[in-house]
Amino acid sequence: MKRLVLISVVTLAVVAAATVVGLWQVSRARCFALGGDIVCRFETQAPLVALTFDDGPTPLGVDAVLPVLERHGATATFFLVGAAVERRPDLARRIRAAGHELGNHSYTHQRMMLRPADWYDSEIARTEAALARAGGGGSGLFRPPYGKKLWGLPQATRRAGLTMVMMDIEEPTTTEPAQYAREVVAAARPGSILLLHAMFRGNQTARDALPLILDGLKAKGLRPVSVGELMASAEGARGTVSAPASGPGSGRSPP
Repeated sequence: MKRLVLISVVTLAVVAAATVVGLWQVSRARCFALGGDIVCRFETQAPLVALTFDDGPTPLGVDAVLPVLERHGATATFFLVGAAVERRPDLARRIRAAGHELGNHSYTHQRMMLRPADWYDSEIARTEAALARAGGGGSGLFRPPYGKKLWGLPQATRRAGLTMVMMDIEEPTTTEPAQYAREVVAAARPGSILLLHAMFRGNQTARDALPLILDGLKAKGLRPVSVGELMASAEGARGTVSAPASGPGSGRSPP
């Protein structure tokens, strides 16, 4: 009897561990969400890619990125954190005034998993309200912090009428700007969604690589635009989900 109990306990432990591992893998999968739609790239022949930035806004990131985008004639989508927008709405207004798109990146930038429904709703709604007050609401786009999106969050984004946007090209792990840029450009193809982080002091590599990326995309015949622009241009692309391309940062969860 004791042996049977021990076997049962061990079996339950193994099943529980496998379930936890499985849920963790699902939560970090770039192009899959339980109970909801997700976009990680668009199927299009147009020579366009979506350039996206996460986090902030911060003076450091905005001051560094906007002039580079302007010089290259590039537009982008900035997924901003609601609390940061409330602290510095002027920065969100600057991004919008420069012709870029603002997206929802939650209010507190916590991992959005295993939470009650009203918490998800609040995180999304408070950020939408902050973006609207800053003059940048209405894009209808949401990106989950750290890429975490288990059951609950997809339903909340659907209730809010938002499209969950991930990416098929994440950031390389290198700290060498030229190598960083080469990996991003090499992986880019029509319809790709690129992720960069440039808002904080630790993101210097991305800031240094940005002009190299833009030059490389141009040489490759690709034009960086916002997610909204890419979505509008892609034939029948709204809501399209595609398996991620093999590219830099595969398997990593975006901050």
